[in-house]
This record gives sequence, C-alpha cells and structure tokens, in this order.
Amino acid sequence: MPTTKRPPTSCSVAAPDPRTVQCAKCPWKKSTNPHDIPDGYSVELHKKLKDTIARPGDLTTVLDGGRMRVMACHHSKPGAMEPCVGWVLNQLGPGNNLALRMAALGGKFAKYRTVGPQHGRFEDTLPKDHDEDEDEEEDWG
Repeated sequence: MPTTKRPPTSCSVAAPDPRTVQCAKCPWKKSTNPHDIPDGYSVELHKKLKDTIARPGDLTTVLDGGRMRVMACHHSKPGAMEPCVGWVLNQLGPGNNLALRMAALGGKFAKYRTVGPQHGRFEDTLPKDHDEDEDEEEDWG
C-alpha cells in the first residue's frame, strides 16, 4: 500500500486558511473512499489522526502542551498546514470540541462549508476494510 507523501498531520488553527470549502476527496465526506485521497494514502497515518478528535466534554484530549491538535487538510504543504474543513465543521458540531469552539468565537470558521453528506464520527472516515477491533478499544460514545 502506498504511503502518503505529505501526511495530514496536526497544524495550528491560527494558520491562514485559504481553503474554506471542503475538498473533493475529504475523508469526512460519505462519498469519499479514503484510498482515493490524492498523493497516496496510509490507513496507519489516518488512524493516528484519532488524537485530533475531542472526547465529549473533555478539553484535555485535544490539547498538546497548550496547543490544540488539529487534523490538517491533505492538500496542505509542508510548513503551511491548513485545517481540514470537514474536520473543523465536525468538531464544531457533533464532535463537540470545546477547545475548537473557543477558538471559533471570533468567527474564524464562519465561511467554512462542507459539500454533501458527512460522517458523524472519526471511525466512519476510515476505509471500510480497516481493522475495526482497534476502534472498539476507545469507544467514547
């Protein structure tokens, strides 16, 4: 299986956001097969992004030394990481990411838009053929 050239790693929500509309191959879109994400795909790197998902009502799960862990867009360039639009809107809505909601108070994400039906849980963004046993270990719902 090919590995990602530019893994969608954590970035800062303070970074400039030229992208405000969800990418065509965003894993938060129900229509996306993650294996079709441009520039290669790694299930293992995708699974590690679980660290960017807030546990309901818990600020500490997404903070790393006072800095918020953020899922970066797969189109981000090294040194210029942009937040994933699908992730931001999930975490502001059903993901209930309190730290991100506080960062959004000034309207930072007001222009963000998703396209089409979205997954409600991170686990659903993974490909259907991944090992589901790992998901059951940390079921926060």
